[in-house]
Amino acid sequence: MKKEEIRNAKSFDELLDIKYGKIGEKERDAFEEKAQYFVISEMLKEARKEANLTQEQLAQKIGTKKSYISRIENGKCDIQLSTLFRIFEDGLGRRVSLVFG
Repeated sequence: MKKEEIRNAKSFDELLDIKYGKIGEKERDAFEEKAQYFVISEMLKEARKEANLTQEQLAQKIGTKKSYISRIENGKCDIQLSTLFRIFEDGLGRRVSLVFG
């Protein structure tokens, strides 16, 4: 039944509802959280490469270890908002803004 529902999904949101449940359900919330970590990690990698910095150089600029930058870029650790700001603003010279929906 689920395979047929997936084939008949008319939007990406509907597909996510079928596969992971509705927003607010445990499995869907876990998926959404992982997706957000992925987006942040990809943005960090892209910005670091555009700044022509290695993970080691970025880590030195913000006073942390290369392994921590690597874990963030690979979505392997939680990141505090203050650290995210420090990485982008102090380390990469980028402005960060948040939007709550």
